[in-house]
Amino acid sequence: MISPVLERELHQQLEHLPFGQQRQVLDFARALAAARARGVAGQKLLKFAGTIDPGELQVMSQAIAADCEKVEPHEW
Repeated sequence: MISPVLERELHQQLEHLPFGQQRQVLDFARALAAARARGVAGQKLLKFAGTIDPGELQVMSQAIAADCEKVEPHEW
């Protein structure tokens, strides 16, 4: 439920925007509403805890440390 104070402020701000920007605000609000519905609850992921071999985790950690600290100026 929207706060009445917030609704009034939002309405006042929208009144000062041209139609195109009002439309952008609406699109943004819709995108925010859609984004919150994604993902998996952490509780459902607990069954995977401890399933990766410790040796593989060490290799992953080393790769991250080695490769994530590099800058490739011509990569992009």
